[in-house]
Formats: sequence, C-alpha cells, structure tokens
Amino acid sequence: MNATAREAVFIGAAHYRRASYGRNHPLSIPRVSLAFDVIKAYGALSDAEFRVSRAASPHELERFHTRDYIQALKRSEAFGHVRHEDRLRHALGTLENPYFPGVFYTPALAAGGSIQAAEEVLAGRHAFSPAGGMHHAAPDQARGFCYFNDVVLAILTLREAGRRVLYLDLDAHHGDGVEAAFWDDPAVLTVSLHMDTAYAYPFRGGTFAQQGGPEALGSSLNVPLPKGTGDADYLAILRHILAAVRERFAPDAIVLQAGTDALHGDPLGRLELSTAGFLAAVQDVIHMGVPVLVTGGGGYHPLLLARAWTGVWALLSGRELPAALPAAAAAALRAVGWDLDQDEPYYENLFCSRLDYPAGDQTSDWLPALFRRLSGHSLLGQKA
Repeated sequence: MNATAREAVFIGAAHYRRASYGRNHPLSIPRVSLAFDVIKAYGALSDAEFRVSRAASPHELERFHTRDYIQALKRSEAFGHVRHEDRLRHALGTLENPYFPGVFYTPALAAGGSIQAAEEVLAGRHAFSPAGGMHHAAPDQARGFCYFNDVVLAILTLREAGRRVLYLDLDAHHGDGVEAAFWDDPAVLTVSLHMDTAYAYPFRGGTFAQQGGPEALGSSLNVPLPKGTGDADYLAILRHILAAVRERFAPDAIVLQAGTDALHGDPLGRLELSTAGFLAAVQDVIHMGVPVLVTGGGGYHPLLLARAWTGVWALLSGRELPAALPAAAAAALRAVGWDLDQDEPYYENLFCSRLDYPAGDQTSDWLPALFRRLSGHSLLGQKA
C-alpha cells in the first residue's frame, strides 16, 4: 500500500436506475447505474465499501439554497408541473432544466450523497459520489442541468469542521456556481480547467481576468482552454497548478469534480482528453496525500463516462484493473444502444477496453503563452 492509499467508499442508490430529465435531454442517458454495473462486472466494489445515499433534508439544503426555491421544487414535484411564476423566477421547467417526476427528490438524493461523502472524508476516507457534481446551481435558480449544488453543500460540511479545501473542477464547463459560493472564503480555493466561455456554457465568467478573492493567494483560479486541448497540454497545466497548491495553499481535503465531458467523443465537449489522460489527472490529485471527495458532473456519452468513472473508483480504492472489459461490462455497455458515434474508428474499442490513449504526446505552441497568463495569478506567480 502506497503512502496515499486509504479506505474508500462509493455512494449510490437504486433510484438512479430510474429515468430522469425526460426525453431528448442530454442527461436522460444512464450514468451512475451504468458506471456501477461496469464496476461490479470487474468485481471491484465490496458491500463494505458501498453506502446507500440518503436524501438531503430541506434544512441541509437551506445551508445554500433559498427556502422559496426549495419549496418551488417540492411544489413542482407534488403537482406534476412547474408553475409559470416558478419557471420565471427559478428557471425551472425549461428545456435546460426540465420538469420530470422526482424533480425535487432526485437532486436532493444526489445532494445528500455528496454530504455523506464529505462526512466520510472527515473520517479520513476517500469517497466517490458519482451522482453529484452539479456545479452550476445557484441559491435560487436551476442552471445548466443542475438543481441543487451538492458540491457547495459538501464543501460547507468540510468547512464547518475547520478543513481547508481545494475544489478542483475537471468538468469541461466552468464551475461557476461553486466559485461564486466561496469567493469570499480564503480557506477554499476553487480551480477550474474548462472550455473557454467565449465558445461554451455558461458563456460568461471563467476567464483569466476573473481571478482572486479576499486574501493574498486569492480564492479562485480559472484556466479557459481552447478547443481541442489534449492530454499533454492539460496535464502540464494541471501539474503546474497542483505543485503550487501543495506548497502555498496546503489543503486538508480535496473536492474533485470529475465530469467526463472533457473526453474526446463527448457530444457536448470540445476538448480532446483520452480516458488515460483523464485518469492520470485524477491520480495526480490523489497523490496530493489528503482525503479526496470525488463527485460526478457532466458527461453526455454514457459509454465514455462509465469507463472513466470505473477508473476513478479503481484509483480511489487502490485497485489495479485490467484494461480489457469483462464480458458482463461489455454487455451492459452494448445494452444502452448508444449509436451516436458508431461510425467512428474508436467505437468498437468502447466495448473492448476501459481505456483509450492520446494520438500524440506533444504540447501545443499556445501553451507557453497560457503559462505566462497563469503567472499573473498570486498563487502561481513568483514568491516575494
């Protein structure tokens, strides 16, 4: 067992096998349940490691969300539709954030799972809450497919116990809701590597200029990335940041949002990470040597997501899994019926291996300029 190894728990629920978000929504695909099935096909999850998620109570949700917003979601679920005034005020019942049966309970369950995960981290364990990672939600509005901001609630749990928290967001989209929540807290550092908001949701914020906070090191660091960013560039940036974080911020706990929409082939992403590169990033975070809470997040290609989150769990729990998918895992993936990229040369590998690798390993010519921009941040600049 290496120096960074520790017990790990996986937080899930049978509820995630139910359909949600309605038809033709990017999140109507199987995600947590499919990842769970692939992990179980490897025999990589014991009963002792599994925790059944509980739903967050209204009192817990009110630590971040407004009572009116919580009541609007509960009311929508009870009556089977969203009132016009709630749609206007809280952005509910839209194409982006649709009504569906369980519109209150399902996100409350994910929020409760991430709070549980934070409690496990406080006990010194790693924890994986794959239904979490809803990083866009605001106190009184649904945003970007996110209803309750479980990430904020998990970090608040850690902060109330006095922990100094690094929040690292690997999702392809800017972690704006979490950044805003902790902008004034010098004991939370939010770092987001994401598609440039000039071309990607949320189409505002997340720029090099939007950095800082209340103390010398600042409370946020944003890295807007150009389309097509691959493993070599991504990992070079991340490792540069993590080295500075370890030395100058020294977190007691890490919350890692591991959305998989930065992977090559994701229909809503424009980055080009391989699964191997994505997992190398997760491994670098685990090697920081403090308890890590991993949430899910974006990810709109179910096969890519399930393979990647299987790797995340393997890293957290200290397992070495073969690349070749067990027959039961391949069958579970094929049963989804996903055919969006069936004409791509990589398609059949999705059912054979849990890994894919980068086409090349050279950094891009834009990387030095990006490092110069990053050096303007107080965390990454030269010491006085």
